Amino acid sequence: MSSAPLPWARVTDHLGTMADDGRFNGILLVMQADATVVEFCRGWADRAAGVQIHPGTRFAVASMSKMFTAAATLLAVGRGELAVTDRIVDLLPEARRPAILSSEITVHHLLTHTSGIGDYFEEDESLPHYTGDDYGATWAGRNPGRVERPDDYLPLYADRAPAAAPGEWHYSNAGYVLLGAVLEEMTGRAYVDVVTEDVLIPAGMADTGYFRSDEPRPDVAQAYIDRSGAAWRTNVFSVPVIGGGDGGALATARDIDRFLRVIADGSLLGPELSALMRTPHVPAYGDRSQGYGPIVAPGGIFQHGGGDPGVAVFARHHGDEDLSVVVLLNVDGVFDDVWDVVSSGLPTHP
Repeated sequence: MSSAPLPWARVTDHLGTMADDGRFNGILLVMQADATVVEFCRGWADRAAGVQIHPGTRFAVASMSKMFTAAATLLAVGRGELAVTDRIVDLLPEARRPAILSSEITVHHLLTHTSGIGDYFEEDESLPHYTGDDYGATWAGRNPGRVERPDDYLPLYADRAPAAAPGEWHYSNAGYVLLGAVLEEMTGRAYVDVVTEDVLIPAGMADTGYFRSDEPRPDVAQAYIDRSGAAWRTNVFSVPVIGGGDGGALATARDIDRFLRVIADGSLLGPELSALMRTPHVPAYGDRSQGYGPIVAPGGIFQHGGGDPGVAVFARHHGDEDLSVVVLLNVDGVFDDVWDVVSSGLPTHP
């Protein structure tokens, strides 16, 4: 435990000022064990309807959802439906995998972003298929309303040359889309059903799900991508109509905290698989390593962020302090400033 009280009052005061300036629109939740340290909400969930953000607001969490895919995969491993050493060419028929997929790529490679397969949304500016930082540009000239299952992404990356050699860490959205296809093939269920039934419901995440953007639901924060004057626009044409293996779930901050805790205590996956998920398998960002899904660091830290047009989110669990921090925002372009403030309240860690 930390020896001194965390300065969260100063953090929320600063976030309040940022909210007044329009630079904070979302929620910060800090939990220590079962105690709520901070639950700070400001801004608009739906500007047209005049609905404000509240603790039960559900936010798109983008790539944070990759942890759900990883958890579902490890549960399938625990049931004996596949192994992390299984080759993808042995698990998926030819029609469901990239045309030039190396035969040596395994489930482990996909979980750890070390498959090297060409991505449909390439984030490395040194590569030919670099897409920039605008995920919405991926769908220019395409209909994201028709992207509903893992196979629907395949035409976007099936023929792309490898981005790296197998075994080399290279963040890959397509790799997690492919994991979604593996889950479907191994379980005989749709990806969304696998994650909902095997991960979200058992974890007690009753308010989280893969909801279609064309099906109105209560307590969902619209994601806003244009802050030029009064011209606010949602991201409805910039993301697939429903999430998949690499992202797209909608969750409350409390549900994200529940997920972090069932991974930390092993109650969802069991002690062995939970430890495997949080094992530093390969070097990733700086001094941090890639686990099976989350990024891991010393001090029992595991974390994941996410960003889409109009979406900026981050969640971290500090195992040594039993502390979890969740930031969910439904506007883009402000996360770095927000995190600078939030991180000032955290224990000091590498």
